[in-house]
Amino acid sequence: MTGMKNRAAVCAAVMALTACGGGEDQPQTARAGGPGGADEERTPIVEVHTVARGSIARQVVVTGTVDPLRLIGVNAQLAGALTTVNVQEGDMVRRGAVLARVDDREIAAQLAAAEASFDVAEAAYERARQLRDRRVITLPEYERDRTAFAAARAQVEQLRTRAGYAAVLAPATGVITEKLVETGDVVGNQSRLFTIADVSQLVVRLGVSELDVVQLEPGDPVNVTLDALPNRQLGGRIRRIFPVGDPTTRLVPVEVVLDPQSAQYARPGFLARITFDLTTSNNVLLVPVSAVLGGQGSQAVFVVENNTAVRRTVSTGLTSQGRVEVISGLSDGEQIVVTGHNSLRDGMTVRAVGPTGEVPTQSSAGAPAAAEIPATGEPLALPAAPVTEPR
Repeated sequence: MTGMKNRAAVCAAVMALTACGGGEDQPQTARAGGPGGADEERTPIVEVHTVARGSIARQVVVTGTVDPLRLIGVNAQLAGALTTVNVQEGDMVRRGAVLARVDDREIAAQLAAAEASFDVAEAAYERARQLRDRRVITLPEYERDRTAFAAARAQVEQLRTRAGYAAVLAPATGVITEKLVETGDVVGNQSRLFTIADVSQLVVRLGVSELDVVQLEPGDPVNVTLDALPNRQLGGRIRRIFPVGDPTTRLVPVEVVLDPQSAQYARPGFLARITFDLTTSNNVLLVPVSAVLGGQGSQAVFVVENNTAVRRTVSTGLTSQGRVEVISGLSDGEQIVVTGHNSLRDGMTVRAVGPTGEVPTQSSAGAPAAAEIPATGEPLALPAAPVTEPR
């Protein structure tokens, strides 16, 4: 008889353990029911977020390449062999610096002959002027000597100008980005010799959608991120917005100039990501995007009120960086469900989990504190069932 009583006690303990749950495969739900475990139901655990006010801006990110403000091609203006080349790629040069020289010996000889002819013509013209004043020569004879003098002077000016082209000068201050010739190369007239980049300002030229460009203005600040320096935030501003867009792509060219300090970290050719702030709303209700259910025109959230999930229809506005503006349907301080709402129904009893993963103590009647389930998903620590020792 005593053995039968002991076996009955053990069976009662096992049944009590089974009724309490606690297996590893059990989902993150808590059982709540009346005395004795009858009519028990699973209570979903949801993560909640407090509705608060803040600022939000609709942003658009466009990629482009860092370029110098302008690129200047330096061409030869005199044909001949290069006697010297004074610069290399990467050299910083100032306006007027001699980049290379062309052999000018032939031009120098032509100039010397022209200057001698000019001296003769000048003397003839001076003599003809004196004779004309005394009316010794006729007017046509005077005009002949005056015209010869003017032609000789023009010839000298022309050859002096051409001789000046023997020295290839930098047209602006900048960095040599291309050197296409070497000493001894024979170049023709208008052959490309060098390319100079004006790096006094670095710009990013990119195309912005016609739907967004109307909200931009020259001078607006922008955020710049370089793929070469992903952890460094750089700044810039809109330098100009081009007046004509591409009729095929519907993109409008926009030029962004980097701040002087930001330009120190960038180089021409770097890939840049420009973030434009299009529309900004301040002091508005903000919630995580994950809290909003449904599509445009039928959006809703679940609000937790007294451990009950209440479906609330909302109207939303701007969306940016994982947050969405709520125009109507919510108030400050309300608790909304951000995780676990896919299987919720309006009016369902839930257990709320805070952002830190803690499970708040519920105030529902008939729900003992021992039934609370930790957010970590670990099995509950079950109390030891009383077992009658055999006598």
